Order: sequence, then C-alpha cells, then structure tokens
Amino acid sequence: MAPAAAHPLQKWLLVLVVFVAGAASLGVEMAASRLLAPYFGSSQFVWAALIGLILLYLTSGYYLGGRLADRFPRPVVFYLITTVAAFTIGLIPYISRPILLWSLKAFATYSASVFIGSLAAVILLFAIPVILLGCVSPFAIRLLLQQVGRSGRLAGQLYAISTAGSIVGTFLPVLWLIPNYGTRFTFLVIAITLLLVSILGLVISSAGPGSSGWHPREGKQARHFDKKSLLSLLLFIPLGLEFLALGGPIKPASGTDGGGVLIAERESDYNYIQVVRVGSEMQLILNEGEAVHSVYDPTSILTGGPWDYFMIAPYFNRPPFTPAMVHRVAIIGLGAGTIPREITAAYGPIPIDGVEIDPTIVELGRRYFAMNEPNLHVIIQDGRYFLRTTTQKYDIIGIDAYQQPYVPFQLATEEFFSEVRAHLTPTGVAVINAGRTTHDFRLVETLAQTMHAVFPNVYIIDTARFTNSIIVGTNAATSLSDFARNTAMLTNPLLVSVAQESLAFGNIREEKSRHVFFTDDRSPIEQLIDQMILDAIRSGDE
Repeated sequence: MAPAAAHPLQKWLLVLVVFVAGAASLGVEMAASRLLAPYFGSSQFVWAALIGLILLYLTSGYYLGGRLADRFPRPVVFYLITTVAAFTIGLIPYISRPILLWSLKAFATYSASVFIGSLAAVILLFAIPVILLGCVSPFAIRLLLQQVGRSGRLAGQLYAISTAGSIVGTFLPVLWLIPNYGTRFTFLVIAITLLLVSILGLVISSAGPGSSGWHPREGKQARHFDKKSLLSLLLFIPLGLEFLALGGPIKPASGTDGGGVLIAERESDYNYIQVVRVGSEMQLILNEGEAVHSVYDPTSILTGGPWDYFMIAPYFNRPPFTPAMVHRVAIIGLGAGTIPREITAAYGPIPIDGVEIDPTIVELGRRYFAMNEPNLHVIIQDGRYFLRTTTQKYDIIGIDAYQQPYVPFQLATEEFFSEVRAHLTPTGVAVINAGRTTHDFRLVETLAQTMHAVFPNVYIIDTARFTNSIIVGTNAATSLSDFARNTAMLTNPLLVSVAQESLAFGNIREEKSRHVFFTDDRSPIEQLIDQMILDAIRSGDE
C-alpha cells in the first residue's frame, strides 16, 4: 500500500520550504564569516573552523532528519523543525557578542587560540540551527515519497532545489543584504523568511482532511509538479545579482610601478606573491594587482610612497613633541617591512610589533627586503585578533592591510578604531593608508569620517608617490597648526624631508565631518571599492 499522497498545495509548500532552508543554510554560513571576523579575523583557520563545523552540522542533520521522518512522518513535525530553526537563527545576533567575547578571551592564552576560539564560537552559535536545517531535505523526501520506484528521482529533485536555494543564499547576503543592511539584519531576514513559510505550513497541515491539507488518496499516484522551469530560473538569479552589484566582471591588470624583472613568486594560503626588481628597488606585488605593497632600495631609506608618512604622524600632537617621545610602535599589515625599516632609521631601535597574517610574505621580506631589524617583533596573526588579545600601549599604531584591491572590513570599522585608540598612549596616533584615484577620494573620506567618530581630531595627507592618502587620528585633542610647529623643530634629515614634502605637496587638511560609514555589523567597504574601480574604468582615472 502506498503512503498517503499530498495535496498539490502542500507539495509546493514543501518544495518552497526546502528551497528556503537551502538558502538559509548557506546564508547563515556567509553571515557567520562576517560575524566572526571582528573577533577572530578572516584567516584560513577561521574559515576552516566555520566550513568544517557547518558541514558537520549538516551531516548530523541529514542523519537526524531521516530518523525523525521515519518515526514521525507528519507535516506538523516537519514544520515545527523549521520553525525552531528559524527561531534559533533569529537569536544569533542577540547572543553572539557575549559568546564571541567569552570565546576570544577564554582561549587567548593558547598557541592555537584563533582556531580553538573560533571553533568554540561556531559550536555554541550555529550548531542547533544548522543541524535543524540539515533535517529538512530527508524529511521532505519522506513526506513526498509515494512510490519506491520513484524515490531516486524525487530525492534528486529535492536536493537540486535545496542546492539552488544554497546558491541564492550564497550570493544574496554577500552582494546585497550584508553591504546594504548589515550582518544582524541579514540573520533576521533569513530567520523571518524561514519562519513565515514554516508558519504557513503549520496552518495548512493542521487543516485536516477536506481542506488544503493532506488527502488520504491511497493507491493513487499523485500528480507531478514540474520543477524544470523553476530550477532554470533559480540558476540565473546569482548571475543577475552579481551583474547588478558589480556591473560585470573585473580583473585587475598585472603590472608594477614602471615595469620590472620578476625575482621570485610564491602561492600562499592568502595571496599570489611576486617580488619584482625595478632598477635598484625591490617591490612586493600581491595577486597580480597594480598596487605595490612594500618596497626596498638598499641605496635609500625614503621611498616617496605612503610608508614614509607613518614616521611623521606623531607630530600632529600639541607642541613641543620630539622624536624622544616615540617609544613603541605597532604595524598591522607588516608586508615586507618597509615601515619598520624607516621607523628604525628615524627613531633608532625602539620596539616595533609587526603583525602580518601571511607567513610567506614575512619569509620573502626577510630574504629580499632586508627585514631583519633586531627591534622588529614579527607576529603572524590577524590584526584585529592581535589588538583584541594584547595589553600593550603604543605611540604609533599603523594600519596598512590590503588584500588587493580591498581593505579587510574588520580593520575599517568604528569598533576597530575604538580598539586602536584603547591601545594608544596619551599622545599616541593611529595611521591608516587608504587608496584612491587622482579624483576619487571616497574611500579616504569615509574612513576619515568613521575615524573621526572615535578620535578627537583626524588629518589627511596625500602622498607624493602612488595615489594614496594617509589618515591620522590623534588620541589627544590637537589642531592642524601643531604639525607645522612641531616639524619646524626637527633635525633628523629623514623626518625633515617627509615633513617638508607633506607641507609643500601633501594638501594636509583636517577632516571636520563625523559620520560612521563602517561598523562591525554593516561595512559596505567592498561595495564602495567596487564602485570606485568601475568609475575609474569608465572615466580613465588612475
């Protein structure tokens, strides 16, 4: 005897729930990566913990869903599962902060703290909702199965629909929800969407025989529901979303500052890395982009580029400020060590903590860029995690972290700048390198205004070489005139040279506006950079 067949409306509702659950499972994973980044960074360890455990939860859900479906093959049970899943997804934004803070602090003393801490956070936050989402497909197969001879086709159709939902759940949060509305809102949209279709299912399945619920038509084969057109349409959704968000594919052109000879290349977990010689200068190129991330010239300390300006940032403080007042420096985004080399030359062997996420870059920096200063302490770690777990105070905290062409979002938010300020001495300064074009300063201005929500005063200097600007936030209240007064008293030729270049050609200005463009919850920095790239291509700007 064949199992009871479902009313067509109920069947279509089951298909819809399978699709939404598939979208929710990947949507939760994509939003989870954004949620974890401000606490643990976005390193390979964090992604491994996140992806591995999500897959483990889904696997557990598949097994559990099959067992529950055989024991309780009723639609009400199915929709209760998805209702609870929706409810627990909706809880994530509200319980995440205490759990993530506890996880970060609890494992900060272990050498594998990033990996272990992120494991604990993912276990506590995402286990229940993702396991319940894994139950959906096998349970739906059991409810819709009418003939054993058609079980393979039915299972294939439902898993295809679930996967189509997962595709939408991958692209929709990344290209639209997270950049425009934030991580918390994205979780809530996922939860509410799943909850609505679950409640609708509970209402219909509770209606009983004779309504639009299940009908006991034993011995009769239920009508098919054609999914081919639905699947074809769904497969084109992510392509359309990507086109609307980016305006088409963009591939940065390979190149260096004026061409050069390739000396070395490596493929790391994070980057495709090239070391190029241009004349007497070594240049570090990442991911075939046009940006130069570090330079080294054995015949000169100064580069003319953005690295030089980190040295003179403290002189925005109230006079008299002297080089002897700079005691300790941190650089987030060490690269191949251009900034520590210059700071050591200008200030002597003061302690410098250099934070770099990619160990291969550090290896090449030591080999080709003379990154061997004895006062440089290299820390292989995500920059945000480093700040979260250190108690050290610094006179200069420099941020020069790019994964071409993007700035890691967690290193550009109001919360991040608050953490930076908490690690500054009373006269400490925060310095960030921001890219731009010759006419488009949107990234510079949004970063400066976000910083000004945290720092009393924020200043901008345009660099002499490359299209970059340096943004300086002071821990103490300062004024623009302080820079000229302090630098007029300098005698060190390196500092004097950069200060004079800044005053003459740097268009030094104070950012007066305070507006938070980037937060841990909503930081559309990638979207902004994409728009800048597209506008630069259209206008021919550099």
